Amino acid sequence: MRRLLTTALFFSISIGSSQAADEWKAEKISATSFPIEIVVDSRQRSPGGLPDGRVAVRQAVGDIKSAWYSGPTRRYGHGILGDSIEAGVLNVVGQGGRTYSVTLPEDQVFEDLTPRLVDLDRDGTVEVITLRSSINDGGSVAIFGLRNDQLVEKATTPFIGRSYRWLNIAGIANFFGRSSKEIAFVETPHIGGTLFLYRYDGQRMTKVAQLYGFSNHAIGSIEQRLSAVADVDGDGVPDLAVPSNNRGALRLLTFASGSAEEITQIHLPASIDKAIAVEGEGRNLGFIVGLRDGSVFKITR
Repeated sequence: MRRLLTTALFFSISIGSSQAADEWKAEKISATSFPIEIVVDSRQRSPGGLPDGRVAVRQAVGDIKSAWYSGPTRRYGHGILGDSIEAGVLNVVGQGGRTYSVTLPEDQVFEDLTPRLVDLDRDGTVEVITLRSSINDGGSVAIFGLRNDQLVEKATTPFIGRSYRWLNIAGIANFFGRSSKEIAFVETPHIGGTLFLYRYDGQRMTKVAQLYGFSNHAIGSIEQRLSAVADVDGDGVPDLAVPSNNRGALRLLTFASGSAEEITQIHLPASIDKAIAVEGEGRNLGFIVGLRDGSVFKITR
């Protein structure tokens, strides 16, 4: 059944009917049909020495066309992404070909592998969405962009508040059906993860949803894509697929009504630890998930 979820902001608990919730099922399929990572990351490896870093490229019109991290450093040593090397520098290339850079202070790092390039508020300029960690206060989502011919910080979420506490992006889309896009991320995905949605208005980021019981990362893995965005219920508004707290189920969420509704949970025999692939659309929509035991399942209606 479709269920309204509780948040600290504006949602209340209630139960409603759903015509599709009970129809979702998981079917085991041949693992040999898919690469080990399920979704191949074909992006160019980033220059500048960051292990496993990739270059983000934006094809759409905007003032930034690519971005990547460099300046490898061991000054944090959290190792959540498989090693103790993080990035100290963010680089972007503008449409004119010029490279701009920001170097973080010594008490911060980019605890991330690849930036994300999105025009969040649809003003024609590109926001660079990063994961920035404070050595003393843990992770945050920090937005950078070009302003007055310089790469500057535009907005940020608060740091989590404790060292060695991290967060991971789950999706960026207009989840509420508005013109602007929200950033969804899971805070502390390894120790009781909370899903947050924040909206950027051109000056600041505002929390618009907070839900409990999620995880979109396996500790020590370089794979950050354990989530997916797709129109699950066919209403034309993007929805979010994120694993449960133990990654043993895929939770499908919609925000289109202005409240957070869980469409359904699909339980699996082992924990999800690979990138989640989306196939088809409408009634033919499906998710491909790879599990820790090496098996692969297709989730469909």
